[in-house]
Amino acid sequence: MKLLKNLLYGVRLVDVQGSTNLAVESVTSDSRKVRPDSLFVAVRGTHSDGHSYLTQAIAAGAKAIVVEEVPADAAPGVTWITVASSSEAYARIACSWFDQPSQGMTVVGVTGTNGKTTTATLLYHMLMHRGVKTGLISTVKVCVNSVEEPATHTTPDAWVLQGHLARMRDAGCKVVFMEVSSHGLVQHRVTGLKFAGAVFTNISRDHLDYHETMDNYVAAKKMLFDGLGSDAFALVNSDDTHGETMLLDCAARTRTYALKRPADIKVKILESHLQGTLLSINQRECWSQLIGAFNAYNMAAMYGVAVELGIPADEALQALSAVRSVDGRFQKIAGPNNRIGIIDYAHTPDALENVLKTLQDLNQG
Repeated sequence: MKLLKNLLYGVRLVDVQGSTNLAVESVTSDSRKVRPDSLFVAVRGTHSDGHSYLTQAIAAGAKAIVVEEVPADAAPGVTWITVASSSEAYARIACSWFDQPSQGMTVVGVTGTNGKTTTATLLYHMLMHRGVKTGLISTVKVCVNSVEEPATHTTPDAWVLQGHLARMRDAGCKVVFMEVSSHGLVQHRVTGLKFAGAVFTNISRDHLDYHETMDNYVAAKKMLFDGLGSDAFALVNSDDTHGETMLLDCAARTRTYALKRPADIKVKILESHLQGTLLSINQRECWSQLIGAFNAYNMAAMYGVAVELGIPADEALQALSAVRSVDGRFQKIAGPNNRIGIIDYAHTPDALENVLKTLQDLNQG
């Protein structure tokens, strides 16, 4: 149970009709889940609009309702809260319901078209190996320390996300790595989170059925960096043409990594084999079990995050040498008669091209 006035902390209010000194037993954006004394948030989604279900929510016992527009026949006895964006309000209410879980942990978001899962997952394994209680929210799974469960979305619904973070906080997690999708940013699923850092991997054509244009897609990714505070870090791939875009007007301290251009973290591929890759990271050699130039970028991002989190450079390089590929991400399988199989879930043209080019280069080598 929470007081409505406390749940509305940080929500940008347009108007309030009724009392906010109410006890709220539950919060939902699904009218089918409304119970007596619930707060119902009418979110405008891509397939349905919560404003179409106000009558059902009231009949089920909603005591207060968040809307973008109060209906002309607004029912009496209900507190009506008008906001500019109900999806943003829902995210901030979720933060308040779960007592701001991101505030007590170091949360690092990873965004980009490709490389998010590998980077976030291997950073999770790196810190777990160091004995740090760590959480992971990825496309594939959600991990609370060593306890795993399958994921349903890259970036979950705001309520589910805050619930995951609350479980991580309660389990003693100090650091959380999470993938942050463009959908999740535009739909305000991460609004209200305090990010200690953000990583940009790359951008290629993807999700244009939703964003419609590349400019919109890039702008969606940039939202993560626009929301960083001055005490956070922003780490971007400066070989990508949009790396600099992410840093425009970013308040955080900025760091770059690259294979081709000058950068704070400069990586060179010295040797590449099916057994792994020998890298030079800021003029220090590092052997990695990961394969391919795209994984060299992932390793650079991981190194940058590790250093930002206070891990000494030499220890970060040792940790990179120990990590193994993520399941389904250029995963090497040994077969009979010295045959090697590669499993990769590449789903974008750019990712598939990277995989095929890596295999071709290795075959020619």
